[in-house]
Amino acid sequence: MNSPDPNPLPADEAPFVHEECGDTMWDAVLAQPAHAADARPPLPPFTSETAPLKVQAAEDAWNSRDPDRVVLAYTEDSEWRNRTDFLRGRAEIHAFLTRKWEKELNYKLKKELWGFRENRMAVRFEYEYHNAVGQWWRAYGNELWEFAPNGLMQRRFASINDLAIREDERQLR
Repeated sequence: MNSPDPNPLPADEAPFVHEECGDTMWDAVLAQPAHAADARPPLPPFTSETAPLKVQAAEDAWNSRDPDRVVLAYTEDSEWRNRTDFLRGRAEIHAFLTRKWEKELNYKLKKELWGFRENRMAVRFEYEYHNAVGQWWRAYGNELWEFAPNGLMQRRFASINDLAIREDERQLR
Protein backbone atom coordinates (compact mmCIF):
# COMPACT_ATOMS: atom_id res chain seq x y z
CA MET A 1 0.00 0.00 0.00
CA ASN A 2 1.35 3.44 -0.90
CA SER A 3 1.61 6.00 1.84
CA PRO A 4 0.24 9.50 1.13
CA ASP A 5 2.70 12.17 -0.01
CA PRO A 6 3.85 13.97 3.16
CA ASN A 7 4.23 17.28 1.26
CA PRO A 8 1.49 17.38 -1.39
CA LEU A 9 1.17 20.54 -3.45
CA PRO A 10 -2.08 22.48 -3.02
CA ALA A 11 -4.41 21.72 -5.94
CA ASP A 12 -3.99 25.22 -7.41
CA GLU A 13 -0.18 24.85 -7.53
CA ALA A 14 0.12 21.29 -8.76
CA PRO A 15 0.97 20.89 -12.43
CA PHE A 16 -1.78 19.13 -14.29
CA VAL A 17 0.70 16.96 -16.18
CA HIS A 18 3.53 14.99 -14.60
CA GLU A 19 5.43 13.71 -17.60
CA GLU A 20 6.94 15.25 -20.69
CA CYS A 21 5.29 14.80 -24.07
CA GLY A 22 8.46 15.54 -26.09
CA ASP A 23 7.30 18.87 -27.54
CA THR A 24 9.11 21.56 -25.57
CA MET A 25 6.51 24.26 -26.23
CA TRP A 26 3.64 22.10 -25.02
CA ASP A 27 5.66 20.71 -22.12
CA ALA A 28 6.05 24.31 -20.92
CA VAL A 29 2.34 24.99 -21.39
CA LEU A 30 1.27 21.78 -19.69
CA ALA A 31 3.57 22.44 -16.73
CA GLN A 32 1.71 25.64 -15.88
CA PRO A 33 -0.21 25.58 -12.60
CA ALA A 34 -3.94 24.93 -12.84
CA HIS A 35 -4.67 28.55 -11.85
CA ALA A 36 -2.96 29.75 -15.03
CA ALA A 37 -6.31 29.62 -16.85
CA ASP A 38 -5.82 33.23 -17.95
CA ALA A 39 -2.57 32.28 -19.71
CA ARG A 40 -2.35 32.59 -23.48
CA PRO A 41 0.23 30.16 -24.81
CA PRO A 42 2.69 30.23 -26.31
CA LEU A 43 4.34 31.98 -23.38
CA PRO A 44 7.50 34.07 -23.33
CA PRO A 45 10.38 33.78 -23.70
CA PHE A 46 9.60 33.06 -27.34
CA THR A 47 11.55 30.71 -29.61
CA SER A 48 11.80 30.33 -33.36
CA GLU A 49 9.00 27.75 -33.04
CA THR A 50 6.65 29.60 -30.67
CA ALA A 51 6.94 33.18 -31.98
CA PRO A 52 5.27 32.40 -35.35
CA LEU A 53 2.51 30.54 -33.49
CA LYS A 54 1.81 33.64 -31.40
CA VAL A 55 1.61 35.82 -34.53
CA GLN A 56 -0.73 33.33 -36.25
CA ALA A 57 -2.98 33.24 -33.19
CA ALA A 58 -3.23 37.04 -33.28
CA GLU A 59 -4.01 37.02 -37.01
CA ASP A 60 -6.72 34.40 -36.54
CA ALA A 61 -8.31 36.30 -33.66
CA TRP A 62 -8.34 39.64 -35.48
CA ASN A 63 -9.80 38.04 -38.61
CA SER A 64 -12.73 36.87 -36.48
CA ARG A 65 -13.68 40.56 -36.11
CA ASP A 66 -15.01 39.65 -32.67
CA PRO A 67 -13.98 42.25 -30.05
CA ASP A 68 -15.06 39.89 -27.25
CA ARG A 69 -12.57 37.28 -28.48
CA VAL A 70 -9.74 39.62 -29.42
CA VAL A 71 -9.70 41.61 -26.19
CA LEU A 72 -8.99 38.47 -24.13
CA ALA A 73 -5.47 38.34 -25.60
CA TYR A 74 -4.55 41.57 -23.77
CA THR A 75 -3.83 42.26 -20.11
CA GLU A 76 -6.50 44.10 -18.13
CA ASP A 77 -4.29 47.22 -18.18
CA SER A 78 -2.85 46.76 -21.68
CA GLU A 79 -1.37 49.90 -23.23
CA TRP A 80 -1.94 50.65 -26.92
CA ARG A 81 -1.02 53.20 -29.51
CA ASN A 82 -2.94 52.66 -32.73
CA ARG A 83 -2.31 55.47 -35.22
CA THR A 84 -3.22 58.52 -33.13
CA ASP A 85 -5.36 56.65 -30.61
CA PHE A 86 -3.85 55.98 -27.19
CA LEU A 87 -5.77 53.32 -25.27
CA ARG A 88 -5.42 51.69 -21.88
CA GLY A 89 -7.21 48.58 -20.69
CA ARG A 90 -9.57 46.04 -22.14
CA ALA A 91 -12.68 48.24 -21.98
CA GLU A 92 -11.08 50.94 -24.17
CA ILE A 93 -9.64 48.33 -26.53
CA HIS A 94 -13.03 46.61 -26.84
CA ALA A 95 -14.77 49.92 -27.64
CA PHE A 96 -12.08 50.77 -30.19
CA LEU A 97 -12.35 47.40 -31.95
CA THR A 98 -16.15 47.60 -32.00
CA ARG A 99 -16.01 51.02 -33.72
CA LYS A 100 -13.26 49.82 -36.07
CA TRP A 101 -15.15 46.81 -37.39
CA GLU A 102 -18.40 48.74 -37.71
CA LYS A 103 -16.62 51.00 -40.25
CA GLU A 104 -14.07 48.61 -41.78
CA LEU A 105 -16.30 46.13 -43.61
CA ASN A 106 -15.13 42.74 -44.95
CA TYR A 107 -11.89 43.24 -43.02
CA LYS A 108 -9.14 40.72 -43.84
CA LEU A 109 -5.69 40.81 -42.17
CA LYS A 110 -2.30 39.17 -42.75
CA LYS A 111 0.51 39.39 -40.16
CA GLU A 112 4.18 38.46 -40.54
CA LEU A 113 6.78 38.05 -37.80
CA TRP A 114 9.82 40.28 -38.38
CA GLY A 115 11.72 39.58 -35.18
CA PHE A 116 11.46 38.59 -31.54
CA ARG A 117 13.47 38.56 -28.34
CA GLU A 118 12.42 37.22 -24.96
CA ASN A 119 8.93 38.72 -24.42
CA ARG A 120 8.87 41.14 -27.38
CA MET A 121 8.00 40.89 -31.06
CA ALA A 122 8.08 43.07 -34.16
CA VAL A 123 5.33 42.29 -36.66
CA ARG A 124 4.45 43.72 -40.06
CA PHE A 125 0.91 43.53 -41.31
CA GLU A 126 -1.46 44.50 -44.04
CA TYR A 127 -5.21 44.41 -44.11
CA GLU A 128 -7.95 45.26 -46.55
CA TYR A 129 -11.50 46.46 -46.04
CA HIS A 130 -14.13 48.65 -47.63
CA ASN A 131 -16.09 51.46 -46.10
CA ALA A 132 -19.87 52.04 -46.18
CA VAL A 133 -19.75 53.64 -49.66
CA GLY A 134 -17.77 50.72 -51.12
CA GLN A 135 -14.28 52.25 -51.31
CA TRP A 136 -11.65 49.57 -50.73
CA TRP A 137 -8.54 50.29 -48.67
CA ARG A 138 -5.31 48.47 -47.94
CA ALA A 139 -3.57 49.39 -44.70
CA TYR A 140 0.11 48.64 -44.12
CA GLY A 141 1.86 48.80 -40.81
CA ASN A 142 4.23 47.64 -38.14
CA GLU A 143 3.51 46.65 -34.58
CA LEU A 144 5.72 46.31 -31.54
CA TRP A 145 4.38 43.86 -28.98
CA GLU A 146 5.39 43.21 -25.37
CA PHE A 147 3.97 40.26 -23.44
CA ALA A 148 3.39 39.57 -19.76
CA PRO A 149 4.71 36.24 -18.40
CA ASN A 150 1.24 34.68 -18.85
CA GLY A 151 1.37 35.33 -22.62
CA LEU A 152 -1.13 38.20 -22.63
CA MET A 153 -0.05 41.27 -24.57
CA GLN A 154 0.65 44.17 -22.22
CA ARG A 155 1.82 46.72 -24.78
CA ARG A 156 1.00 47.19 -28.48
CA PHE A 157 2.29 50.09 -30.56
CA ALA A 158 1.08 50.26 -34.17
CA SER A 159 2.05 52.58 -37.01
CA ILE A 160 -0.31 52.32 -39.99
CA ASN A 161 -0.59 53.83 -43.49
CA ASP A 162 -3.61 53.55 -45.80
CA LEU A 163 -3.86 53.20 -49.55
CA ALA A 164 -7.11 53.49 -51.51
CA ILE A 165 -7.45 50.54 -53.91
CA ARG A 166 -9.97 49.26 -56.43
CA GLU A 167 -11.84 46.06 -55.61
CA ASP A 168 -9.96 44.24 -58.40
CA GLU A 169 -6.62 45.20 -56.75
CA ARG A 170 -7.38 43.29 -53.58
CA GLN A 171 -4.74 40.79 -52.52
CA LEU A 172 -6.37 39.39 -49.37
CA ARG A 173 -9.57 37.45 -49.93
